[in-house]
Amino acid sequence: METTTRRTALRTGLAVGSAALVPGAILLDQRPSAAAVIPRSDPFTLGVASGDPEPDGFVIWTRLALEPLAADGLGGMPSSTYQVNWQVATDERFENVVKAGATAATPAWAHSVHVEVAGLQPGREYWYRFRLGKHVSRSGRALTTPALASSPSSLDMAFVSCSNLPAGYFTAYRRLAEERPDLVLHLGDYQYEGGGTGIGRQHAGPETKTLAGYRQRHAQYKTDLDLQEAHAVAPWLVVWDDHEVDNNYADDLADRPVEQPGFLDRRAAAYRAYYENMPLRRRSVPAGPDLDLYRRSGWGDLATFHMLDTRQYRSNQACGDGYKNCPDADDPTRSLPGFEQEQWLLDGFRDSRAKWDILGQQVFFGRRDNNPDPATTTVGMDAWDGYRASRQRITQGWVDAQVRNPVVLTGDVHAHWASDLYLDYDNPTTPVGSELITSSITSGGNGYDEADGTHPWAAWNPNLRFWTNLRGYVSTTITKTEMTARFRCVPQVTVPDAEAFTRATFVIEDGVAGLQQEQAAPVPQLRSSRTDEQKIADTIASETHTS
Repeated sequence: METTTRRTALRTGLAVGSAALVPGAILLDQRPSAAAVIPRSDPFTLGVASGDPEPDGFVIWTRLALEPLAADGLGGMPSSTYQVNWQVATDERFENVVKAGATAATPAWAHSVHVEVAGLQPGREYWYRFRLGKHVSRSGRALTTPALASSPSSLDMAFVSCSNLPAGYFTAYRRLAEERPDLVLHLGDYQYEGGGTGIGRQHAGPETKTLAGYRQRHAQYKTDLDLQEAHAVAPWLVVWDDHEVDNNYADDLADRPVEQPGFLDRRAAAYRAYYENMPLRRRSVPAGPDLDLYRRSGWGDLATFHMLDTRQYRSNQACGDGYKNCPDADDPTRSLPGFEQEQWLLDGFRDSRAKWDILGQQVFFGRRDNNPDPATTTVGMDAWDGYRASRQRITQGWVDAQVRNPVVLTGDVHAHWASDLYLDYDNPTTPVGSELITSSITSGGNGYDEADGTHPWAAWNPNLRFWTNLRGYVSTTITKTEMTARFRCVPQVTVPDAEAFTRATFVIEDGVAGLQQEQAAPVPQLRSSRTDEQKIADTIASETHTS
């Protein structure tokens, strides 16, 4: 187990006072600067967002930027502190404002604003907006969660992952917004750190390694209007994967040895920029290279979301990463989320009274063996397959705790998958859970489809129930009796404004582990002519996660 570290202190309240970590609480005087002249042009170019909802409130976010792509990462803003006014209302026209106030936007935190709104009614819609002088931001819609002891009838939740700006247009974000979900989960790779160009658009600046670079990159993504729509439609629960920092990094280890010198400084810069640009609470204010991100969010007694961080605390990938037959994957001294987070999750299973326990996390949980030889298992070292003892402890934990309906939500792999989960993948009998994996928003570029929705690996991996290499998101409806998951796809991402369609629908019934396919809707014009060998090569190539 981990000994007490600064990360432990941040979570438990030991040694470190939280007030010292609040932006501007000690480092800056939050009064407006004498030279804080209100800008003439609109400073709300990056939109608005809400997140981390609770029964009495949520976080609302914005960031002032006159020139979002400024190379210094400061958005073209003067080095002044501004007082930004905010309002929360029960109606879209703001005729009934129920909360209002002002907060400081300081240059030290890239003029980002995080307001923890409290004192609201549980289980209802609100609208929010910001003002600086004559400038008024667009409005956003947010929801408080139902009261802790309440029994809500349903929840509409969508989850997404992997938006790479040069790879295509973020149309899937807009289609998600048009569904008006109650909650959105982002499971990582919100942005990509690499430089380079793509089809129609390109990253500003080189590969991100400095605070200025990460701030600029986040600002560039936030200028995308489709992404702004998705942020404005509902509160988000966000967790990161690797590309928010560096491809396939593990804890304090860079992906490539040549990048190792100064890596913790790079991680500190990336984590700071991540906090500045996400609707996170003060508990996630970074302290150097550490940021407290894993947390729980409840939706009455209907669902508990366990949001995991599988990058910051993980043991290094075994056998040099990649797809390997690696005995070290079974080493019980290795952990993907870190032993402290494992224990936190197991405690959450034991304490849960929710009908649905949902893990929001980053990398593939179930087995995906790419070798048809039953005597040899060749799996990805960057996913839970590369940390099999860790996966076994967690799976056994929810079985021992008699978790009613465990569901794992996953991003990372740039394709839609549906998978049953087992205690023993060598002898799969009765499923003990389900995994829903969302494709990317754009990463990998235009995808392709197969009429039967079957990946070649499914022939020797019976847990793999569905696959398509199209891009998109997953839209769910959770009720007391079932969870319905719709795999939403766009036919291509290299042109804007494509229509979305439901490629397949799966249902998980209350108390019945495993997936039931309700609907399959192949799109003939998108069918692939690739051989099985080419599909396998595509899958492995997409999961090298190069930028």
